[in-house]
Amino acid sequence: MRTKGAVLAAVLALALAGCSSTGGKRAEEERERAGGRAAVDTPRWTFAMVTHSGDGDTYWDIVRSGAEQAAAKDNVEFLYSHDKEAGRQAQLVQTAIDQKVDGLIVTLAKPEAMEAVVRKAVKAGIPVVTVNSGQDESAGLGALAHIGQDESVAGEAVGRELNERGHAKALCVVHEQGNVGHEERCAGVREAFEGKVENLYVDGTNMPSVESSVEAELQSDRDVDTVVTLGAPFAATAAKAVKRAGSDAEVNTFDLNARVVEGLRDGTIGFAVDQQPYLQGYEAVDLLWLHRHNGNMLGGGRPVLTGPQLVTREDAADLEKYTERGTR
Repeated sequence: MRTKGAVLAAVLALALAGCSSTGGKRAEEERERAGGRAAVDTPRWTFAMVTHSGDGDTYWDIVRSGAEQAAAKDNVEFLYSHDKEAGRQAQLVQTAIDQKVDGLIVTLAKPEAMEAVVRKAVKAGIPVVTVNSGQDESAGLGALAHIGQDESVAGEAVGRELNERGHAKALCVVHEQGNVGHEERCAGVREAFEGKVENLYVDGTNMPSVESSVEAELQSDRDVDTVVTLGAPFAATAAKAVKRAGSDAEVNTFDLNARVVEGLRDGTIGFAVDQQPYLQGYEAVDLLWLHRHNGNMLGGGRPVLTGPQLVTREDAADLEKYTERGTR
């Protein structure tokens, strides 16, 4: 006879299948790689993570990898789903609430669309941890903690590094309008950078369009001497645009992936800001487990910061082995 917990996990996995049909399977595979058994004997809780990721965004693959490995260690059934459209993301959270999960991890890229459903989760007694975006809104919605990077602080770190490198005008490429974290990044750059900063809004779902938009901007404004992208997948595209425009602008970026590490190594990318997404996923699951098991909490009411960490060509060799296994 199936236990109530097993039925619950199966129903939730089916409910979330439209966006992530392999969440539970991947968690089980992580458990097998860890030796076939969890490191603890606590109850088999079910945690759901719902993010604002679009399809094919490698950044979120790393977040998910960290969460799955923590779940394997903690004897947690981990269910992952995502949707870049805020209304549909909220619907996925509602599905998790309806299935009475034991813990919930959410991103707040567009907090106004997520506010009501997150409050509903908290009211239902589901412990909530926010990750990556929505740091300023997290506590007000009743979340226990926020794990991520302070985007304003990260932007200021980029601005100071641009000063050190002698730049005079930066193009900040915003690939998702309305994402509060992206706006904070560019604003942080503007706050610390002694030169000028212009925002360029592009459609992040259309890479050829991103490339042509950056190229056109560089051709029309030869004073731009650095392009700052807000996500790793856009750095290589910006580098192509720089080359096509015949510009000498240096490309720098937020976030890491294998292509960014390759760019750091060959000099097509100057530096990157690593907010350590693996940690965001891993620590979110682990913190929910600790809270359920032992009443623990981190941060003391303040965000638990995973970045920024600036990395350059000197770091590329060490980073390469981590990006190859999907943890950086």
